[in-house]
Formats: sequence, C-alpha cells, structure tokens
Amino acid sequence: MPRSWPGTTDVLVAVADHAVERYRQRIGGRSGDLDPRAEIAGRVRRALQAGRTSEDPPPGASGSRGSLYVGDIDDRGLVFVCRRERGSSELVVVTLWERHDGPLPPRVPRRFTDALRDS
Repeated sequence: MPRSWPGTTDVLVAVADHAVERYRQRIGGRSGDLDPRAEIAGRVRRALQAGRTSEDPPPGASGSRGSLYVGDIDDRGLVFVCRRERGSSELVVVTLWERHDGPLPPRVPRRFTDALRDS
C-alpha cells in the first residue's frame, strides 16, 4: 500500500460504531479503554502518515467504490476500511479487514463474523 493520501497531517479521523465493535472482536483494546476509538484513530493516522493506503481492496475483500484501505503499521494483517467525506479532510473508519496472507487462521472464526452480518 505505497500510495499516500494527500493532506494526511491535518486529517480528522472519525470511527463508526461498527468499526469499534469489529476492533473489539478481532483485536481487543490494547490500551485498556472501554471505547477504543482513540486507539483506532491513532493507528489510522500513523498509517496515513506512513503512506500505507490504497484504493484497491485487499485480496478476498469485496471493494466499495470510494473506500480507502489503510494498512496498520503494527499489525500488518489488519486493514482499516475508511470512507472519505467529500469536500472535507475527514476520514471515517467504517470497519476493518484481516488479511490472510500466511498460514495463520483468522483470530475469530468466520461463523461468528457471519452471524454479525445476519443481525
């Protein structure tokens, strides 16, 4: 994900409720906070500044037009799916995606994440 998003130093990163829930299920809060929004926003901001963005979805993900995919710096298998707000410097983290490039299975079995889709 070598492409950088212009104006990454002054981007406001907002985090949707769905992204918070997915983060709790998949990663867990490392800072111990009840609401990991600040942790997610910080990780996305650092990845933006490092240029770890792409407009192409990760392998296996169904892409959505206008999405920006931000690869985490600390956890290379984690991709934050973001939407850009038109005409502003706001980026909304809507969900996250885990890449499965290696032999490791997903952290949470697919049946649990599929059950979320049904609810």
